[in-house]
Amino acid sequence: MKVFAVVVNWNGGDHNRLCLESLRAEGLEAGRIVFVDNGSTDGSREDVAARFPGVVLRANRTNEGFGHGANRGIEAALAAGADAVLLVNNDVTFAPGTVAALCARLVARPELGIVGPRVLYARQPDRVWAAGGTLTHRQNLSTLRGHGAPDGPEFRRRLDVDYVAGCAMLVRAEVFAAIGLFDGAYFAYHEDLDFCISAKRAGFAVECDGESSAWHDAHASTGGGYSPRRKYMMAVNTLWFLRRHSSARGWFGFVVFDLVPLPALVLVGFFNGRWRGALAKALGTWHGLLGRRVEGAAIESGAHRLW
Repeated sequence: MKVFAVVVNWNGGDHNRLCLESLRAEGLEAGRIVFVDNGSTDGSREDVAARFPGVVLRANRTNEGFGHGANRGIEAALAAGADAVLLVNNDVTFAPGTVAALCARLVARPELGIVGPRVLYARQPDRVWAAGGTLTHRQNLSTLRGHGAPDGPEFRRRLDVDYVAGCAMLVRAEVFAAIGLFDGAYFAYHEDLDFCISAKRAGFAVECDGESSAWHDAHASTGGGYSPRRKYMMAVNTLWFLRRHSSARGWFGFVVFDLVPLPALVLVGFFNGRWRGALAKALGTWHGLLGRRVEGAAIESGAHRLW
């Protein structure tokens, strides 16, 4: 199986080196690694070019987000004859043999379109970041399976899931042919959920191969769990996912679990120190309802008083 990896970077610094070293250790030749730089200003693109000669470089003038950035790399991989494309966040590294194991799953299951490993916290490797994900139609639409839980046997098995996180996702080329590339307008967050749900509706299975593993330095580029920028983007994108995929049940869940609790969430935020994140979620919900999309310039540091 001819596999290409696509790594999207935005001011990733030393994460890039660790990620690319891990991919090389997994047996990927430099010419089968596409490194897409999203307008970085920290010199990371130049550093990768110097450290990893032969890696395929693609550069965007501005930060176009994960989806558009990944799409540039996917197009390059498919044009070079890739049978499968491994989407990798630049803050991810792999346990030995993981990429081969994921490829073996695609070979073993012809109906399998997307597969990802069990993902552990890089800084707490005894804890699970995600072992696949579930579309719940509750708060934030979905939940990462096992998120924050101690690693254990229940997460170290193979399981069909609603989606796998885009930080480490191997996609069969036929999936792109059937449903297209990522929806880049999500910019960041929910594009992996959107893509996997679309693949499942097209007849492909999605699997978390818990027998293989990777490590993720989660949210290294956006500030972490309750950061205002992250809450804003997730709120905007929730509305766009609902427009594309959801039934009355999905909209009901949004009203009950996201919309109705917002005033109380903001009020409590002034007492627990999370008021910026709560207000950012409220702003994102409003913008999403108005039909606005996430724009790179709008979520840069300092572009809004909340971030």
